[in-house]
Amino acid sequence: MKTLSETWFADGTIDFELKKYTLLAYLQCVNQSFNEVRLYPQLADLIFHYNNLVAFRENKKYLREQFPKKLTGIQMEKLQLLYEQMIEDDELMQELESIIHYSIPTLRTTIQSGTSIYEQVEQSLSIQPIGLIPLDITEGYLFIRSKTDRETRVFQYRLSIFERHDEQYRTLKTRYVDSWYSNTVTTYDSIKNELIRSQKELLNPAVYSIETPLSYPVDETLLPVVRRSFARFITLAA
Repeated sequence: MKTLSETWFADGTIDFELKKYTLLAYLQCVNQSFNEVRLYPQLADLIFHYNNLVAFRENKKYLREQFPKKLTGIQMEKLQLLYEQMIEDDELMQELESIIHYSIPTLRTTIQSGTSIYEQVEQSLSIQPIGLIPLDITEGYLFIRSKTDRETRVFQYRLSIFERHDEQYRTLKTRYVDSWYSNTVTTYDSIKNELIRSQKELLNPAVYSIETPLSYPVDETLLPVVRRSFARFITLAA
């Protein structure tokens, strides 16, 4: 995958046409991945670069109003040096503003394309409990399967909820356990029973199946979307 550095818009020669070509070449690779319904790490990378540019633009406005005060929001030495150059060089500032003015909406458009795919994947998911669910549902197993595929991938999950600055955050960690191929003998119930026998650390686990009628790349799309969707689902259910 073609990537951009954190300060791609300020690296080397600051030239609008050059940076435009750099961005478009990067987005061409991203869009190719999206066309193959491969969302990650591309979507997260896009959002990072978008937020980085927006933060730089806002901090630049602050700098022009408050100079010579030093900014502390973005702690990157290269950007700090660039701030100082911008104050002294109107031509450089105008070129950088042109790059940012073009790049932010261009990135936003591609992000919208990725989030549209994300929403389609999320809406296709069906989450169902397997057997009786214990009182503690913050730890257990996920059975992930596309209905177009006989393979059921099993992951152990653990949900952690913590507070920071009066806000709650949740993280869902998963660990791949094994895969089973469904047939008349191998069912979700039989897989659950086998897990209870073989995985002694969870004697009474919560077990959920997550199915989709469509076929998606597991590592690049299905699993990342499942993690986020299931974390929200189980937080509401807990």
